[in-house]
Amino acid sequence: MPSLRQILVLGALLPLIGAGFGAPARGQGTTATPIKHLIVVVGENVSFDALFGTYVPSAGQSVANLLSKGIVTADGGPGPNVRLARQRIASVRERYEVTPRITGSYRRLPRPGTTYAAGQPQWSPDLRFPDDLPNAPFPITRYADWMATVGDPVHRFFQMWQQVNGGRHDLFVWVDMTSGEGSKKRGDPHSGTNQGAVALGFYSMAAGDAPYFKELADRYALADNYHQPVMGGTGANYFALATGHAAVYLADGRLAAPPANQIENPDPRPASNNWYTQSGYRSGSYVACADMAAPGVKAIRDLLATLPYRSFNNGNCEPGAWYLVNNYDPGFTPAGERRPLGPDQYVLPPQIAPTIGEALATKGVSWKWYQGGRNPDGSVGREYCQVCDPLTNSIAVMTGPLRSNLRSLAELDGDLASAGSLPAVAFVTPPNTESGHPAYSVISRYEAFLKSLVAKLEAHPEVWKETAILATTDEGGGYYDSGYIQIIDFFGDGTRIPLIAISPFARKGVIDHTYYDHASILKFIEMNWGLQPLSARSRDNLPNPVSGGDPYVPANRPAIGDLTNLFQF
Repeated sequence: MPSLRQILVLGALLPLIGAGFGAPARGQGTTATPIKHLIVVVGENVSFDALFGTYVPSAGQSVANLLSKGIVTADGGPGPNVRLARQRIASVRERYEVTPRITGSYRRLPRPGTTYAAGQPQWSPDLRFPDDLPNAPFPITRYADWMATVGDPVHRFFQMWQQVNGGRHDLFVWVDMTSGEGSKKRGDPHSGTNQGAVALGFYSMAAGDAPYFKELADRYALADNYHQPVMGGTGANYFALATGHAAVYLADGRLAAPPANQIENPDPRPASNNWYTQSGYRSGSYVACADMAAPGVKAIRDLLATLPYRSFNNGNCEPGAWYLVNNYDPGFTPAGERRPLGPDQYVLPPQIAPTIGEALATKGVSWKWYQGGRNPDGSVGREYCQVCDPLTNSIAVMTGPLRSNLRSLAELDGDLASAGSLPAVAFVTPPNTESGHPAYSVISRYEAFLKSLVAKLEAHPEVWKETAILATTDEGGGYYDSGYIQIIDFFGDGTRIPLIAISPFARKGVIDHTYYDHASILKFIEMNWGLQPLSARSRDNLPNPVSGGDPYVPANRPAIGDLTNLFQF
């Protein structure tokens, strides 16, 4: 069955427009569907299995998760197919490897670490958990209270490629224990990373965890094949949500090489097993992925060369470009001032990549980005997440009138209450402590944030009747996930993450297996409001998946859906 994007291309949408689907949305442009308002809510750092691992769908529906695969039982214990999630031990001694030599398996998982979890001893073994966990995913709330913070797993670019291990998903713990992130002595490969097996934890809906997310999945449409677009963390994935691609190092608007100390080098240090040479949030994060001699590049590009299909744009790496694959501060302050650059400034230079904000504005479609922690006067507080605010990287947005579209979260309430004030497209980032991010937030806080937002919308029936909310997370946070990953280009995809379509038009109780990532949100916006793909390298150029024998694997890889299968119009 063709998607709405395909129907639009074929010109078959005209009867729908005649029926009223294309009516102006309060002067905010015509739409291809009855959806006049799209609200994209982005929490933080939880994989699909970490949240929906024991979700049981309604009759007639199926879901791919820890429980359905027999990896765990309904009570959270190891299931009959627990071997599918068994964590291995590997060896990397000279050059970075994506699929290293396996040397054994963990007999028992190492005790999870606290990392920097609020209210817990910092960077220590988490004594709430036993030191003899089975080699299997484990329910977090069996040991820690639902409202308590837990440690933050490693979720960086080269580490995540290794964790996934070519689709086997069996090196999450080993990478966390060996790559060096979390060490109190980053220069000492023998100092330990203080991570433990925190990445194998999950919240169990079968035991009552995440009741509101369960309610939403039962009531609306859940995607169980939605992915973070970039291996790694928040900054890179938010940037991909805004542009469909990765950020690059620029000097005077042209490609340039970053300072040497900001280049990621995942090759192991001498006499170590996988302890990265240069990596960290105040260290290396740029990668020249078109250069086979650049650190870490050959291993990933060699993997791309083994695919039974051609990767997008031959890996989507421009010669001479150094791409940011982890978190650096945006090039502008929220007030619009350019941040200084240099070896001691871990800042992404201002970017020229076209953004979804510019595309909407050019088409005359209203939009706003509501950011937690941003105040109505433009200042920011402790609840503000810099790397969750991707449009502050954009020269076009931050140096012109579009900067006024970056709003405080407090203003969203007023726009909901005032007829005609809610924009056609809204992105919403919760405050830090309500984002669900491990260590300083909890999933229950993100649930509460989302529940409040849905209630506010439902309180305005005239708005709700033509609105869709897409609730997701920026990335999986380094948590284990068992789902298929489609390798699209050098940057990913990464692990599955949750996405729920909440709308009067959502297919009720349906689990959609179509392959999606953040570019799918861009494709939906472009389909609904008649926009073109953002750039030649943005992933919104990819076709919609064609079904094959496996509903989770597109027959025409690489391919990404436009989310229309989540809706019934």
